[in-house]
Amino acid sequence: MAGAVRENCHDYTRFSVGKKPFAYYLNDHHGDGIISVCCKVLPGDNERLIAASPRKFYMPAYIGPRGWVALRLDRATLDWKELKELIEGSYAETTAKKKQRPPRRNGHVSTRQAARFMGV
Repeated sequence: MAGAVRENCHDYTRFSVGKKPFAYYLNDHHGDGIISVCCKVLPGDNERLIAASPRKFYMPAYIGPRGWVALRLDRATLDWKELKELIEGSYAETTAKKKQRPPRRNGHVSTRQAARFMGV
């Protein structure tokens, strides 16, 4: 994953591209006893994944309502392909948003630049 950086914090590890996080590794975060990976997903996918498999997925505190889902790693079985797909999808979503920003000039986006970027 080009440009990916790992940053170890107190009770979690953040994986970012640029300054944007795309995954977190949590180990007993805030004393919840859970080991998991949190990833950014498409709007509504976190609720769908949790509803389909609540023993495997959960809504992580703070970031869950903003489009993140957590996959538990502390279960008897783990689908490594599913974990890989979640992480790669989160990375792709994060880098796509970065590329979609309109061009800036001196830190500002002109109305003309924004309109041209939006195809107007």
